[in-house]
Amino acid sequence: MAPLLDVSGMSAGYDGHPFVHDINLYVEAGEVVTLLGANGAGKTTTLLALSGDLTPLAGSVEFNGAKKKMPLYRMAQRGLAFVTEERSVFMRLSVAENLRVGNCDIDRVLTLFPELDPLLDRRAGNLSGGEQQMLTLGRALARPTKLLLIDELSLGLAPQIVARLLQAVRQAADDGLGVLIVEQHVEAALRHADRAYVLQRGRIVLEGPCSEIAGKVRDLEESYLASSGGHALASAGAANSAAPDQARGPGAI
Repeated sequence: MAPLLDVSGMSAGYDGHPFVHDINLYVEAGEVVTLLGANGAGKTTTLLALSGDLTPLAGSVEFNGAKKKMPLYRMAQRGLAFVTEERSVFMRLSVAENLRVGNCDIDRVLTLFPELDPLLDRRAGNLSGGEQQMLTLGRALARPTKLLLIDELSLGLAPQIVARLLQAVRQAADDGLGVLIVEQHVEAALRHADRAYVLQRGRIVLEGPCSEIAGKVRDLEESYLASSGGHALASAGAANSAAPDQARGPGAI
């Protein structure tokens, strides 16, 4: 059976200049794959190209059986959801209105995040950062989604909220969803994912099962994940926020 997402030799960038090169990866239904790398390694650029928001310069992206290049809205119609690093909510609308606008199964969202039940009438702009991310993620998971792309779900959030969100992602994958997630908390990502790819300077330099890579976290951080300032990405339990990648995508779809 073909993977849900199958990427071969993809290069992508801006103004005709590639920023990521020869990307080969795949995501199966029912698994979580994490994409790791230092700030500026090309993680967001990769997600933008996979989502259809950025047209690849070379290679192929096959999603749900279709190889032809499609814009973001067409990908969404085929079952893709993209949670970007911004808090992708309508700030002036209530929680319930945000869910209705997204054509979501509200009961499904409240099953995933019962914390939102007493907040349904509250404006999204008055929620905490963690509550806004629950709303964003719940909206993506409570639609007929087949593939979920996530860019820095934990950005700026407390570790206990990060764990809560990643548990929901893992549960959705166990129910059959395919997930590709960029995550700054390396150990947390490896605990919840099945496989990992590591980007360095726009190229995949390491890949494998998380069970193998988890035993090499210190070497991984020192060799591949150190930023230009020499600081590695955060391990699980750290609360510092990483700087955004080279480009930002649109809000969650």
